Amino acid sequence: MTTSNKKQIVIFGEVLFDRFSSGEEVIGGAPFNVAWHLQAFGDEPKLISRIGQDSQGDIVRQTMAKWGMDMGLVQSDQEHPTGRVDITVTDKEPHYEIVPDMAYDFISQVVSDVVTSGGMLYHGSLALRQAQSKQTFTLLCQQTSLPTFVDVNLRSPWWTKSEVEGYLHRASWAKLNHDELRILGFEYTNIERAAKQLQSHFDLEQVIITRGEQGALVCTKTHEIVAVKPPQVSTFVDTVGAGDAFTARYIHGLLSGEALSESIDAAQKFAIKIIGLRGATSTDKAFYR
Repeated sequence: MTTSNKKQIVIFGEVLFDRFSSGEEVIGGAPFNVAWHLQAFGDEPKLISRIGQDSQGDIVRQTMAKWGMDMGLVQSDQEHPTGRVDITVTDKEPHYEIVPDMAYDFISQVVSDVVTSGGMLYHGSLALRQAQSKQTFTLLCQQTSLPTFVDVNLRSPWWTKSEVEGYLHRASWAKLNHDELRILGFEYTNIERAAKQLQSHFDLEQVIITRGEQGALVCTKTHEIVAVKPPQVSTFVDTVGAGDAFTARYIHGLLSGEALSESIDAAQKFAIKIIGLRGATSTDKAFYR
């Protein structure tokens, strides 16, 4: 799966290791996961992040290089370690303990001419929890004309409502799950109505809401609702990274000019494939075909 007339996507945020209670360690972080999948889809994203000069940082470098990913904007940090998250899975749901003061909290200013127009700037909220990375991201937004895709990942205690609302006001696209929609104050008895309210309030091109076993929906600027139900799950391991997989495949559709109904359907199916894996990504290129 490749794109023609390729548009540049710049991804800003964390690279970290998901550490499971079983002892397994898997490279993750929503921005890294999205970049990884987009690379497999042929979109060649540019990832802006920061990793430690440690053994885990070495693994990140080697893994990205082997996958053919652009390493030019992944910074090295002598003082802070590569990020990590401790994950326990209870009743099939992951619970995260996100360690503070990791390398990705200290992303420094990037050269402005590496960011061009004609594509998209993707980011989440976790990597903006500390002043250094937040300042760098603010400068980046001032330097580029790229429209923004915000992936709302509310991980307590690393977010504030006012900051997330600021990211939503700046964005063209916003993706969040149904719980995050409610936490941000958009209570609903009718989720389609709540999605329309969010879209109108922040003047977004699209609101993308994932709903777990109930599927996903998109609300457009004209308040068109496109919804999809998930296919039957044949293999379940964990849901870690399922939302990131959905986001990556959806962005691929946006970049390639795919019809909205096709993009959301393909994104849902790809997310279902990911929950059959331990962790959020696969190194098997055939998996992406």
